[in-house]
This record gives sequence, structure tokens and C-alpha cells, in this order.
Amino acid sequence: MAATGKVYLIGAGPGAPDLITVRGARLLAQANVVLYDALVTPEMLELCPQAEKIAVGKRSGQRSTAQEVINRLLVECAHRHAIVVRLKGGDPMLFGRADEELRALEEADIAVEIVPGITTALAAAAATKQPLTKRGVARSVAFFTSSTAPEQADLEGLPHTDTMVQYMGGREAIQTAERLLAQGRPADTPVVIIENCSRDNERITRITLAALAHGLDQAHGPVLVMIGQALRMRTHQPHG
Repeated sequence: MAATGKVYLIGAGPGAPDLITVRGARLLAQANVVLYDALVTPEMLELCPQAEKIAVGKRSGQRSTAQEVINRLLVECAHRHAIVVRLKGGDPMLFGRADEELRALEEADIAVEIVPGITTALAAAAATKQPLTKRGVARSVAFFTSSTAPEQADLEGLPHTDTMVQYMGGREAIQTAERLLAQGRPADTPVVIIENCSRDNERITRITLAALAHGLDQAHGPVLVMIGQALRMRTHQPHG
């Protein structure tokens, strides 16, 4: 059998190119080929000018590359190149379909390494200056998404935690709010919505759970919805 290369699943972080890890940036600069997600910015791809770049983006509600095709491409690239990078938005191990790609690479006996990235929830907490935990108020946090598969949503099993962070929450905002209100969450529970986190067109909106039940304005990028009493603004906190 011909020698195979190594595949690196790298977290690109929330979007800003300087929020990728030093290790991730170093490997991008060495990569022969980079398979990148739709959420990876052009500025991030400037870190690997020498590499062949293959777009394999998956965006909700839009035509995207099937996961089986991505798996096959990773295996094929590893048979042709020494360093293959699979560049994912956020962190590969959180809503990043890493399990499916790891299985495919392991079945093909291809070496793989994971380089973590800053997941969007933590970048959003930093951008909004809103800790997700707060002594005496919130000691548990849940990251969740209602989109478990195309055209499928599971809002019945919402987590019961002090702070909730919903990834890809724009389309399901109304259902999420209605469900939480039905569970007894106060109508004035703070909600922070962040669109295009860490990017030049970042937008932060602060509303209540009752307002969330009426839906969100049309978004033009990835949306994260953070819910919980820990997100209540501090007395002297600037509004930005």
C-alpha cells in the first residue's frame, strides 16, 4: 500500500483570523491541501497561500457538499498529500461532524490529529462582555442546537441549565422561546443574540425571552442565541 499523509482537523475559531490557535496557523502554513467550511473567512485562507483549497461548505438551508463526499475527499487527499487540513469553523469537536470524519479516516487507516479552536459561544461571551456563569446566579451552561439533521428539529429535549447557548438558533428562535416560556422561564429572562461573531460585521442584540418569542430579524450570517439570568447587563456596563 502506498504511503499516506496525515489529516489535521483544525478549529478555525469564530471567524477573526487572529483567533485561530498558533498550532492551527502553523499547520495551515505547512498544508498541501485545505478542505474548508463555508464559515471560514477569506482572511483565514490567506494563512495557507501555498495550499490547494477545496470548498466543502455546509450551510443550513443552502446547497452543500454531502458529508459522504467530504469523507471520501479526505481519504483521497491523504493518499496524495503529506499534510491535509480539514478546516472547520469554531471547534471541530462541537457541532462539527468530527465523529463522521474520524470514523472514515480510521477505517481507511489514515493518521489524524485534532487541533481545537475557540468555539463561538466563548467568543460571543467575550465580545459581549457577558460571562456565561455567575456566582450565585448561574453555575451550569449548555451548548445545544435544535437542528439535528436536515429538516429535523428537536425542541422537546431542551436542556435544563442556568445558561443556554443555542448554535444556529436563528430559524428556531420562536419555538425555543415558546418552549422555555412553557417550562416556566421568566418572560424577562435576558437574551443576547450575536451575529457574525468576531467579524467586521458583528452585530449584538439584547432582548428578553418574551421578545424572542416574536422571532428575530433576518440574519446575514451565523447566529448564536444566549439565554439566561447571567446575561443581565451590569449596572455600569456599556451597551456595545
